[in-house]
Amino acid sequence: MLDKILKIAVLYDFYGALLTEKQQSCLEMHFLQDFSLSEIGDQLGVSRQAVYDIIHRSEQVLVEYEEKLKLVERHQFEQRKIKEILHMMSELPQDMQRMPVFQNILMKISDLVTEAEEA
Repeated sequence: MLDKILKIAVLYDFYGALLTEKQQSCLEMHFLQDFSLSEIGDQLGVSRQAVYDIIHRSEQVLVEYEEKLKLVERHQFEQRKIKEILHMMSELPQDMQRMPVFQNILMKISDLVTEAEEA
């Protein structure tokens, strides 16, 4: 169950803006605010079943976006490769690591990792 929630959260981070406002509201209330289906229905003035249908359909839409666009897959691949590069750089001789060009490259790659983690 936790895996599903994490998967939906990541997909929502990437593709949430492509959902309708109602879909966004339902997913945010359900996953982020931990509202029950009944509570969401009360907030939106719809039935519990309608909320279930909206959430289920929204999840399907997010999965379909990923299947077509593969932005999450690409992002995760790039992050793995960046971390591999950082590890390889840390294994270089110390005299190379002290070189200004090395320090500049290291800083730029570290910025990429930090930026991705903050997003």
